Amino acid sequence: MAEPLVFLPPMLCDGRVFAPQIAELSRERAVTVAPVNASQRVEEVASSLLDILPPKFALAGMGYGGIVAMELVRRAPKRVTRLALMDTSPLAETPHQASDREPQIMAAKTGRFENVIGQVLGQDILADTPEKPRIAATLREMARALGADVFVAQARAMQRRKDQTAALMKLEQPVLVLCGADDPVMPVKRHEVMAELISNATLVVVPDAGHLPTLEQPNAVTDALRDWLGSALVLR
Repeated sequence: MAEPLVFLPPMLCDGRVFAPQIAELSRERAVTVAPVNASQRVEEVASSLLDILPPKFALAGMGYGGIVAMELVRRAPKRVTRLALMDTSPLAETPHQASDREPQIMAAKTGRFENVIGQVLGQDILADTPEKPRIAATLREMARALGADVFVAQARAMQRRKDQTAALMKLEQPVLVLCGADDPVMPVKRHEVMAELISNATLVVVPDAGHLPTLEQPNAVTDALRDWLGSALVLR
């Protein structure tokens, strides 16, 4: 029986960011989207998820969800049968990157969350395709539904996250490293380096996609995920 698939969404996004993939892949296996907004620390988010997730599962995280996914597999490598990391990074934030988040956190706390949404989920993170305005509107809807408190928690967790490079080098599971070819937030080169660290990794660069390829080029991402889900497992 196929193992269940767990999606972890990026910052200020919910299950709608994986809607096309859920529609297709749920015909073949159990698919769920787990929340990643329980705490201001990635470690605590991961701990809370391990309490509710199945004994064994395939794990796919995007952006902030990918950061949580790396912590999950570091803590429970025998429970994660395979891992997909999409438009994300194993690196800790630099002091400069962490300090850049402070004005956004303050704005979210003082009633200017709409401005934060525009900065974090603006159209400049998307590739120039005919679907760009529609996708941008969906991103804004998700962010508003989650709200300012969730943003603050996720931003704090991003500031405090640990470097996961060493943990990636220990992975034996089939790993999909996927990114949009035009992602300005997490560039292709960063994903190339990440894939080189992992012994059993496959790199997929999705053309005509930016930071949200699951919505920008849904068919290409679904095909990549299906290939990854069908790859041979490492017996442990």
